[in-house]
Amino acid sequence: MDILLIEDDAIEVMKLQRTVKKLELKHNIIETKNGEDALEVLKSGNKLPDIILLDLNMPRMNGIEFLSILKADDVLKYLPTVILTTSENRADLLECYKIGVAGYVIKPLKYEEYQSKLHKVLEYWDINQLVKG
Repeated sequence: MDILLIEDDAIEVMKLQRTVKKLELKHNIIETKNGEDALEVLKSGNKLPDIILLDLNMPRMNGIEFLSILKADDVLKYLPTVILTTSENRADLLECYKIGVAGYVIKPLKYEEYQSKLHKVLEYWDINQLVKG
């Protein structure tokens, strides 16, 4: 699977890379630090990712702003987007589902729990029939 990771925290990026490597998953991870950079990648004409993992709290363009732009695009709106965040704010959760998110995962503090959650998310999307624009 090709995964677009939109995350501004270098430690979180390393955690995801470590998890994918430790679980011996063969996924290709494309990293961007914010929503603006992610939109550039998506509109570059290159192959679209199979799934987007999106942080909410980022500089320049937050995750909800990015998600709104993504879901308004006739091609990009079909990309499954899973929120991967520390935000337990119920308003954020409801807004994300309202816009059309495919999932909302709270990042746990313990690495083992993070690995377990991420493995389940990636395993699900790996077997899911994906629809690309």
